[in-house]
Amino acid sequence: AHVRFENVSFAYGSQPTLNEVSLNAPPGHTIALVGSTGAGKSTVLSLLNRFYEHDSGIITIDGIDISSLSKNSLREKLAYVTQEAFLFNGTVRENLLLAKRNATDGEMWEALTAANAEPFVRKLPKQLGTNVGERGVKLSGGEKQRLSIARALLKNAPILLLDEATASVDSETEQQIQAALDALMRNRTAFVIAHRLSTIQNASRIYVLEHGRVIEQGTHAELLANNGKYADLSKCSFLPEKA
Repeated sequence: AHVRFENVSFAYGSQPTLNEVSLNAPPGHTIALVGSTGAGKSTVLSLLNRFYEHDSGIITIDGIDISSLSKNSLREKLAYVTQEAFLFNGTVRENLLLAKRNATDGEMWEALTAANAEPFVRKLPKQLGTNVGERGVKLSGGEKQRLSIARALLKNAPILLLDEATASVDSETEQQIQAALDALMRNRTAFVIAHRLSTIQNASRIYVLEHGRVIEQGTHAELLANNGKYADLSKCSFLPEKA
């Protein structure tokens, strides 16, 4: 899917959050959004999901204005993995079925394997039938995250939105999640709010946001050569953890 933002502006109350932002995500490309806290990165994903309606400009998927689509048909095209993995109080199976109502157990295990979640689900008392507890309390943060990635894999949507998912886990879990995300991003158009250098270096294009505007864009090498904001962020151990 080809996603474009053309001169998109959005104000939250009286606060301008995005100011004439233009982004281009061709099919199968990974776009990284970087910048300090409050730069507008999460707002880009929220507008694409239509959690809010943008004030001006146009957002299109394959040339179709998203405001002409129903929210349901728009969200079928999107899989969203956030920093806070949301699981409801039900079984592993029920949480996965949110992504694909008619999924078979075999498809679920495939998705769990690709998300590096299969080993811990196999050890649960009732495997797929285990209740994960209110908001997933019976699972660790990394386990919840891998379940939400498995859910996104099962959904198999053409556009992936990742509000980077590894901020709150240890480094071994982070590597497992990163491998799962790499599997998820393959052949999809992906928007990644990124704090990890490896994710960003591999992106097809990086957009640097500041105060709701795109101030730089390019590949990792181009932006380092620019010696601007991105190069500064790279020097200070890359990016603030919580962005």
